[in-house]
Amino acid sequence: MFNIKWLSTITTVLLITTFVSISAKEKKLYIYNWSDYIAPNTLTNFQKETGIKVVYDVFDSNEVLDGKLMAGNTGFDLVVPSDSFLERQLIAKVFQPLDKNKLPNYKNLDPQLLKLVANYDTDNQFSIPYMWMTTGIGYNIDKVKKVLGNNAPVDSWDLVLKPENLAKLQSCGVSFLDAPSEVFATILHYLGKDANSSLASDYTGTATELLLKLRPNIRYFHSSQYINDLANGDICVTIGWSGDVIQAANRAKEAKNSINLAYSIPKEGALVTFDLFAIPTKAKNLQETYQFLNYLMRPDVIANVSNHIYYANASQAAIPLMSEVVRNNPEIYPSANIRAKMFILKLHPPKLDRVITRAWTKIKSGK
Repeated sequence: MFNIKWLSTITTVLLITTFVSISAKEKKLYIYNWSDYIAPNTLTNFQKETGIKVVYDVFDSNEVLDGKLMAGNTGFDLVVPSDSFLERQLIAKVFQPLDKNKLPNYKNLDPQLLKLVANYDTDNQFSIPYMWMTTGIGYNIDKVKKVLGNNAPVDSWDLVLKPENLAKLQSCGVSFLDAPSEVFATILHYLGKDANSSLASDYTGTATELLLKLRPNIRYFHSSQYINDLANGDICVTIGWSGDVIQAANRAKEAKNSINLAYSIPKEGALVTFDLFAIPTKAKNLQETYQFLNYLMRPDVIANVSNHIYYANASQAAIPLMSEVVRNNPEIYPSANIRAKMFILKLHPPKLDRVITRAWTKIKSGK
């Protein structure tokens, strides 16, 4: 006799197995973000709250992310390019537009910051600002003073861009960001030229000439290694990002190793950069992606991230929830006078990008 009960049991098992399989597939999210750029508990808290497992990978230069995006399917649902790179990537149509109806917490973002980001992403159609920062100087207060004396120009790009100063500082270790667009913009601004010059000769000429003079005294080019090296005293000065240097200073304090670090936004002006979340066109886990973005825009969540990584976030509603150490720190939230001297990166045409890449390779090799 045909066993209806047995068939019912098998059917139930199959349905449960299928449901579990589908649920497991739906509850995954793949994120590609900068290193040291999220609070230690953000992802675990999100997973506890939603049941979504986050597969999280990191990079430390825009060029690395750009290469993956331009090559095609990255396998990631969310990535975090910087502003000028996002602009170029939008031209290549590697991102999909946001469905803001799925982002009720979007209302928490600062309208002024959104207006600035709209210079790269018209009407903020494709990106959500995550953090913003300046590119300045991180330095070991005691070591720099020992090498250059009490009058060391720590408030000026002269500290690291005058060859005679760098020749002395190399004894305690110097690093530069491995970020050609940002370093070249900084050099050109320092030399009194347009930071976003469209002239190839500005990059291959005066800027490269200066960098080649500095090169023998630069220990390495890297965009994340300097955090621990500053904190441990392995280097004494770097061109770095505001939040990274402040992270290093706090690590040194926690280690109680008597290393005193500081960050300076040079008086000549500095680059301000936005890092933004964007969804690649081939992202598969869209429901989970929107859940995470909406979660991250919650004031308490993003305030916690800033409190840990020491970067300014884009949420107006989060500021009252942030620690005083962060929200009242002029190195993180600069004064109006300092902001007036800041400049942004603009999109380079592909031909000029190739010129910059070749020049950077020459500089790193020292030839």
